[in-house]
Amino acid sequence: MSVPDAAATADDVIDEILSAVVADRAIFEEVTAGLLARGHVLLEDVPGTGKTLTARSFATALGLEFSRIQFTPDLMPADVTGSYVFEEETGEFHFTPGPVFANVVLADEINRAPPKTQSALLEAMAEGQVTVDGETHELPEPFIVIATQNPVEQEGTFELPEAQRDRFMIKTSLGYPDAAGTRELIDRRADRDVPDPTVEPVIGREAVRELQTVPEMVTVEDPIRDYIAAICRQTRLDGRVDVGVSPRGVQRLFEVARARAVLEGRDYVVPDDVKHIAPASLAHRLVLTPEASVEGASRRRVIDSVLEDVDVPAMDPESTEQ
Repeated sequence: MSVPDAAATADDVIDEILSAVVADRAIFEEVTAGLLARGHVLLEDVPGTGKTLTARSFATALGLEFSRIQFTPDLMPADVTGSYVFEEETGEFHFTPGPVFANVVLADEINRAPPKTQSALLEAMAEGQVTVDGETHELPEPFIVIATQNPVEQEGTFELPEAQRDRFMIKTSLGYPDAAGTRELIDRRADRDVPDPTVEPVIGREAVRELQTVPEMVTVEDPIRDYIAAICRQTRLDGRVDVGVSPRGVQRLFEVARARAVLEGRDYVVPDDVKHIAPASLAHRLVLTPEASVEGASRRRVIDSVLEDVDVPAMDPESTEQ
């Protein structure tokens, strides 16, 4: 699949999702970039903004198998991964796969489950496999986790460990629709006789796997590579930051910047690709100092200021000629 073909396909997928979910197109472009870069996505938003519908719509539009796990305080790791069940007829144990064995897994309200259960998802997200009773089981390809968490009603919740939050390629939020979007929600509901909107498959499993190979064809020139490295280093030097972007985060920004270029129909990365996707790719990886948190600093504002401080490279037009 060529880059222009991949860009057109991704546009079709996003258009189909927008037929069901009222939100800013830029948010779905961020999510799609994360999926093209073979990453996982964390959606943080207040209830009722369409997080679950978004995850289900992406799975349907991509033609992938979908599974939903409702994270609750009593959810056990085996409820996620599956377990061995004794079969009386044969006198043997056989493995019964859990809901994590799907192409798109919605981890709904992930911060409501205890750390032990959250960590059951960690190996799957990092390595595409789960280990149960010493036996390793491969997960299907592609494997994408779209997790949601609710920033309100924090009583009885368990904040994601730093190591697990760093596993997400993208963290974003849908936000509230504007005035026109709110009216559109009403009009759409009035025009159908079922509460939940639906989308149609646009592509299939093999096409998704092919799409995910396209960013590997994208060129990233040395000035852009230096720019990515400088941004990530600067996060570690900011006085408001206790822990800056990790080496893994550097690689993920590089990968998702290439995916962003694909969405723009280019086979090369420009500085705007990096600047556009950096907040969604990097902000959740920062750990702020206690003083910064007390003063009301936010991770997103830190990334915004870092992007202002780091010099944008001047690109040689000849280096990006097609």
